[in-house]
Amino acid sequence: MTAAYLDVLAVGNAIVDVLAPVEDEALTHHGLVKGSMRLCDEREAEAVYRSMGPGVEMSGGSAANTAVGVASFGGRSGFVGKVRDDQLGSVFAHDIRAAGVAFDSPPATSGPPTGRCLVLITPDAQRTMSTFLGTAGLLGPDDVPVDRVAWAGVTYLEGYLWEEPSAKAAIQLAIEAAHGAGRKVAFTLSDSFCVDRNRAEFVRLVESSVDILFANEAEITSLYEDSDFEACVRRLQRAVSIGAVTRSEKGSVLIAGDTIEEIPAEPVDVVDTTGAGDLYAAGVLFGLASGYDLAVAGRLGSAAAAEVISHVGARPEVSLAELVAPVLDG
Repeated sequence: MTAAYLDVLAVGNAIVDVLAPVEDEALTHHGLVKGSMRLCDEREAEAVYRSMGPGVEMSGGSAANTAVGVASFGGRSGFVGKVRDDQLGSVFAHDIRAAGVAFDSPPATSGPPTGRCLVLITPDAQRTMSTFLGTAGLLGPDDVPVDRVAWAGVTYLEGYLWEEPSAKAAIQLAIEAAHGAGRKVAFTLSDSFCVDRNRAEFVRLVESSVDILFANEAEITSLYEDSDFEACVRRLQRAVSIGAVTRSEKGSVLIAGDTIEEIPAEPVDVVDTTGAGDLYAAGVLFGLASGYDLAVAGRLGSAAAAEVISHVGARPEVSLAELVAPVLDG
């Protein structure tokens, strides 16, 4: 097998994030479940947007955040996603390229506008998201560069994509291309509500096609419909080569065969949990691509997650390579 020219190629929804602090009453007003992500139409997105106070706008999307994190560590990453030839599409493309991520997906010239995610941050630092996918939800097989997939060490796929038929087909094509080239496939479950809606298909996908699985505790217990976390870990051991499960303040657990590494959470004052799982995945993927063992990869993930939840926004505000230099030098 030839050497990869990308460590990680992430495939996901190309979204511009709009983040603003709100009181709990705002969630009730819009019928939102705290901590969840819901898909909405353009009209609903406008209603939520109009009710938000001053905030921050930046390019985002779960898999895109992970790609940016890998680049911040010094890794080689790329992103595949669909934007429109509009202002937000230009913002997204500029931001992700400026972060060091290869992004060559041509903008759509017709159809709905670039997608956006409205992130409501309550005083307890929980984020509740209303996502209008726009043209991001139209990602299809024709948008997957199979040659680039074949040259990536790991193709990282976003579970949120499974919600749209054309994007589901794109995922399946990417999996076939990666495995056909002898590469690895990583998948993130994305959201427990997403798991609830797609449980049977996700179980089949994980057990048949995924090499590296990322999840949080709520997602993995939902996937296996079992509140016993240890039982879920044992099942995950049999399903994938590597499993990485985050547990908030309890840290995370990494699994590879009979090896189980428990990684403590980094101490941090939590401001906004947006992007925690995305950046954790970036650290683990970078660590594995760089040849580090599970314990070190997990510590890199923990450090990246801690950095991103210390401020508003889902992208690191400092160089992750510099942040973790003491870990790697120790």
